[in-house]
Amino acid sequence: MPVFRSALRASLLSLLLLTPAAAPSRADTPMLETAMERVFTVHSADAEDRFLGSAFLWGDGAVAVSNAHVVGQASEVRLTDAEGHQQIGHVIAADASRDVAVIAVTAARPGLSPASASPQLGAQVWALGAPLGISFTATAGHISALGRQIEPATPIRMIQHDAALNPGSSGGPLVDAAGALVGMNAQIADGSRVFVGIAYAIPATDLSRIVQGLIDETLPPLPKLGLTARPVDRQLAEALNIATTGLLVDSIARAGLADHAGIQPGDVLLAVNGQALQDPGDLAFAVEAALASNRFDLTILRAKSVLVLIGALSPPDAGLTLRDIASPTRRTEYSLTDLGLTLDAATITKVAPNSPALLAGVAEAETILQIDGQPAATQMARAFSHPVLLLLHSQTGTRHVLIDPWASHRTLHAIGGANVLDPDVVVF
Repeated sequence: MPVFRSALRASLLSLLLLTPAAAPSRADTPMLETAMERVFTVHSADAEDRFLGSAFLWGDGAVAVSNAHVVGQASEVRLTDAEGHQQIGHVIAADASRDVAVIAVTAARPGLSPASASPQLGAQVWALGAPLGISFTATAGHISALGRQIEPATPIRMIQHDAALNPGSSGGPLVDAAGALVGMNAQIADGSRVFVGIAYAIPATDLSRIVQGLIDETLPPLPKLGLTARPVDRQLAEALNIATTGLLVDSIARAGLADHAGIQPGDVLLAVNGQALQDPGDLAFAVEAALASNRFDLTILRAKSVLVLIGALSPPDAGLTLRDIASPTRRTEYSLTDLGLTLDAATITKVAPNSPALLAGVAEAETILQIDGQPAATQMARAFSHPVLLLLHSQTGTRHVLIDPWASHRTLHAIGGANVLDPDVVVF
């Protein structure tokens, strides 16, 4: 028996020595070396020269790509390649929500190209970068899962792999045996920031879309809805006596998008534009898709009744859009149409749902007599950069309404044509 055990140990040792599992083959080595020539270490472009992370050349080599959390708020960073050449790169765009930054560089070689084939479960990959500041390191591993949405508020499904990442690896490329780009390393699973065998990379397909959108300035920013919610699990469903689907709203930020849309704590979000919300992360994908169509019809369950909130993302001709409200500094002036009014001469024929005009209390069939104290006919085509004061006439008489598209306070407004008391008006 001892002889057999000794022989078995010797055989296993020989096998391990002959076939290292994670080491690149000789055929892989030139490909990895070529890919490493496209990698940078990233430092702050100031006297402190702080190490920030990794980056790599992209596309034709005119730009480098890294994580937004690597560059932070910096407008310039110092990049060093594997040959020791340094340059100052200018951060031309960054998307903190999607965690991608684009850096303008001067490069004498093309960047990494996305792999032609889709990543496969179990495929061997290499993470290139500077983990713990150790420059130009390659760690090997395998793809352990596909389609992982790590942050429910971010519409990206990551590649999960077990190539070792540590602080400093962020922004470095994940490549295959041919040296082609599989993704960009972005996160470690464990909150301790020490590698525990699970790491995440933004897929090259998503990266291509995001980087090109940032360069072309066509990528819409992800808006903050201003709500917190939790998935309706079995316990919640049993307590509420509803089906196990959707998201239960915990809280609403005052004057945020959800507040403007009419969402309330206790609502259950069921679907967006007809697409059911099965998982918490589905809402982020629904919001991103809605930005393209500028339409956001939200189906909710409220007090056992199913409601549809139409126009939380208003159509282009129906008032301020979700993007406008989310980032009011993007717009410095607006027209009456932007406020949500459809007009026939000076008569209001329609008030857009969830528009500033509706929130201010404007109703259909009213006629505008004055705008900012001037005859309406002389002011209708103006662009306004301040809250606008309308004198309106209806069957019940005349009244003033102030429309402030950036108002942070909650205002009373007409619902279904009913009369609502206006706290700003004193009846003598």
